[in-house]
Amino acid sequence: MNAFWSSLLWFVLGALISAVATFFITKNRFEKQLRENPPISEKMIRAMFMQMGRKPSEAQIKQVMRSLQK
Repeated sequence: MNAFWSSLLWFVLGALISAVATFFITKNRFEKQLRENPPISEKMIRAMFMQMGRKPSEAQIKQVMRSLQK
């Protein structure tokens, strides 16, 4: 009976460690992907303004970027 509890403890401990490691590895890779490929860029904002028939100023583009990052 003692061997059962010992193996159960090791199994739970291993599952816990792998879950924590998987969480941090996945979080790190996701943040890296967002840094390398942002969901929207300044070029995209310029293109959206141009499609609306407006020529955006640099201040407008920076303002939109700041509002998106909040």
